[in-house]
Amino acid sequence: MPLEPLVCAHTATRVSSVLNRDVKQFGKQHLFDGSEETCWNSDQGTSQWVTLDFPRPVKVSQLHIQFQGGFSSRLCTLEGCRTGEELVKISELYPQDSHAMQISFPRMVEETVLDKLKITFGSSTDFFGRVVVYHLGVLGERL
Repeated sequence: MPLEPLVCAHTATRVSSVLNRDVKQFGKQHLFDGSEETCWNSDQGTSQWVTLDFPRPVKVSQLHIQFQGGFSSRLCTLEGCRTGEELVKISELYPQDSHAMQISFPRMVEETVLDKLKITFGSSTDFFGRVVVYHLGVLGERL
């Protein structure tokens, strides 16, 4: 079955923080707008995160992410759950500190069906813990 983008207009997105609370310039909407000129820029902190609440159950197969070099994460932890359940750890990814698009293939159990996905960016390459993401893509299968 071909992979399809899982984030849609009905996906509820939350982020841990926005630089200087400037949502217009650095808000979460820029994660998915497809523009190379815009980005989500977190504020300072030890660990930043993005949560995605999908409108219907999904199976996640790929994660596409593009950081700004110098503001990436050395460790990304993926957690997921069904509605009403607690988040459980699915996978850990080790991105490069690069501006290039990175495609990860998490080793997920085939039967992992999610309604919610949380991506935690730990261990930022920035001294202050900021993370800058130009593109975030979640691909897989809608159920």
